[in-house]
Amino acid sequence: QVQLVESGGGLVQAGASLRLSCAASGRTFSSNVMGWFRQAPGKEREFVAAINWSGGRAYYADSVKGRFTISRDNAENTVFLQMNSLKPEDTAVYYCAAQIPHSEYVPSAAFGSWGQGTQVTVSS
Repeated sequence: QVQLVESGGGLVQAGASLRLSCAASGRTFSSNVMGWFRQAPGKEREFVAAINWSGGRAYYADSVKGRFTISRDNAENTVFLQMNSLKPEDTAVYYCAAQIPHSEYVPSAAFGSWGQGTQVTVSS
């Protein structure tokens, strides 16, 4: 099992950048796909990005492609989400999760071990 704790959220103006971190505990972190999701008020949780076990392959939602970058440091058991050119519509609680037992991203497979989330608010 993996326990996840997100950090790095905050209140920024449109056009700014933020870097989210997700610290993981548990022996399976480095062998599993990790993902970021977000949930805005009144909306369903949506996929943002995922990264395979080695960090060599990344996948993004169309809404963030070209602005967000997911990465991971398996030595530090941490996954990151660099968010640039933020827009008000990026405002949401951001969550990280693990796609156990997959080492390569499977779009149809479930994510689990959700963290508590970190709030990102982008003002116009």
